[in-house]
Amino acid sequence: MRRVIAEGNRPLRIAAAGDIHCGPAERTRVEGAFASLDGDCDVVLLAGDLTASGEPEEAAVLADVCRGLPTPVFAVLGNHDWHADRAAELTAVLEDGGIRVVERRSATCEVRGRKIGIAGTKGFVGGFPDAALPDFGEPSLRRVYAETTEEVDALERALTEIEDCDVRIALLHYAPTTTTLGSEPHGIWAFLGSDRLARPILEHRPDLVLHGHAHAGVFEGFLGSVPVYNVAVHVTGRDFWIFELAEAQPEPQVERAPEPPAV
Repeated sequence: MRRVIAEGNRPLRIAAAGDIHCGPAERTRVEGAFASLDGDCDVVLLAGDLTASGEPEEAAVLADVCRGLPTPVFAVLGNHDWHADRAAELTAVLEDGGIRVVERRSATCEVRGRKIGIAGTKGFVGGFPDAALPDFGEPSLRRVYAETTEEVDALERALTEIEDCDVRIALLHYAPTTTTLGSEPHGIWAFLGSDRLARPILEHRPDLVLHGHAHAGVFEGFLGSVPVYNVAVHVTGRDFWIFELAEAQPEPQVERAPEPPAV
């Protein structure tokens, strides 16, 4: 893993959250969450399920809160954001608020002379070893497999595009590993992510991988030596989790892993 060089020994501070499920009734909560950052982070990353049901008016709440923020905000969509089948409208609303939606693409920004690259895609279902969807059978099932293939290919392209960045982050909604699924029932693991997403991550070895979606999962996981974190707010127990990356650290520093949710 690359080490991040922080100017003046100040670590790079990344605020991350997933599954915030915005809507008009949640405006006060969302405003308070972003106000709590108080400019004390360098980048905000949102790991999907930005809205409750994918309606543009729900996205407008988040757009209003983020409009004019001095800190760059990057996001991917989640399954909730696709529910109303209005993803293009929703994305336009978010981007009007200054949120950079990195769906199947990459984006970069500079912080104190350091180039940060984000490779983003929603990811999709498919499962993990011993319970994985094959590319065989009814055309409808094979279309699901093909959709996951498109997500994997997009992640590969995006990670390639940020290869020269000082800090490289993969931002997903669905899980690329079972190590962050925790106490989620095994029977639904196929709907929580796919290990096919792991291939480009293991090949490119970004500094950090973030995802959400698995509400009963655990915070810390891994793919080889690449750290993976489930930043769904149901898992972290807070509005944002702050990661600090500094020159002398081989991996992101976190205060401690949150306790798993009660089941």
